[in-house]
Amino acid sequence: QVQLVESGGGLVQAGGSLRLSCAASGRTFSRYAVGWFRQAPAKEREFVAAISGSGSGTYYADSVKGRFTVSRDNAKNTAYLQMNSLKPEDTAVYYCAADLRWGVQSTVAGTTRWDYWGQGTQVTVSS
Repeated sequence: QVQLVESGGGLVQAGGSLRLSCAASGRTFSRYAVGWFRQAPAKEREFVAAISGSGSGTYYADSVKGRFTVSRDNAKNTAYLQMNSLKPEDTAVYYCAADLRWGVQSTVAGTTRWDYWGQGTQVTVSS
C-alpha cells in the first residue's frame, strides 16, 4: 500500500510556472507508476501526465504537451510535475495517483485504473 501527499500548488499569473510534488510513503515506490490528474469546478477529473516506475516511460495529455514535464526521484520517493507557460484553463485541483500497472496511454489515462490517490493541491492561474 502507498500513501500520497501533493504539495506545491498556489496562485500564479498566466505564463508563470509551478512545480508540484507527490511524496509517497513506503519502500517500494519505484514499483509504482505515478499519474497526475486535474479537476476543475463542474468538470470531470482528467488525465494530465504519467510516468512509469523506472521513469523510462511518460505520457502527456495533448493540452499540456510541451508545457508540462513529469519526473520522479525514486531515492526520495517523490514524483514531480513541472508546469510552465501556465494558462487560466490550467486552473484546477491537481491530484497524483499511483498504481503497480503501466500500459498504453489510453489505459493509463483512465481514472478508474489507479489504486491510490492523494488529497489534491489547488492550482490557480490568473489572467
